[in-house]
Amino acid sequence: MNIFAGSIEIQMLCWAVVLGLAQLLIATTLATKDQGLAYNMSARDAAPPSVSPLSARMLRAFANFKETFVFFAVAVLVVTVLNKHNASSALGSQIYFWARLVYVPVYAAGIPVARTLVWAASIFGLVTVLLAAMAA
Repeated sequence: MNIFAGSIEIQMLCWAVVLGLAQLLIATTLATKDQGLAYNMSARDAAPPSVSPLSARMLRAFANFKETFVFFAVAVLVVTVLNKHNASSALGSQIYFWARLVYVPVYAAGIPVARTLVWAASIFGLVTVLLAAMAA
C-alpha cells in the first residue's frame, strides 16, 4: 500500500513527520557541534554547555514543532477515520505543512514578526483540519 496515494491530509501528515525528523537532525547536529560529542553522549548530569544563537533557535523551532504536531496528527487522523476529509481539510493540512516548513528558515534567520505570522498560519491550517473533523 502506498501511503502517498491516500488523502492529501495523510500525505501532509507524512511529510510533516519527515519535516520533524529533519528538524531533529538539524537541531541536534548544531547542538552537538556547539556542546561537543562527549557532552551529548553523556548522562547530561552537569549543566549543558552553551550553544550558538542559531543552534538555540533551531532547538526552539523543533520544540515548537513538537508542540503543534501532536494536535495536527490527531486532527488528520480523526478526519481520516471519520471519512470527513474535504477541500477545506485538504487545504488546512497543506497550510499547516507549508507554514511549518517556512517556519524553520524564518526562525533560523531570527525574524521575529514573520516567525509569529508563519506560526499563526500553521495554527490556522491545523484549526481548519480540526473544524472539518468536528463538522456535522
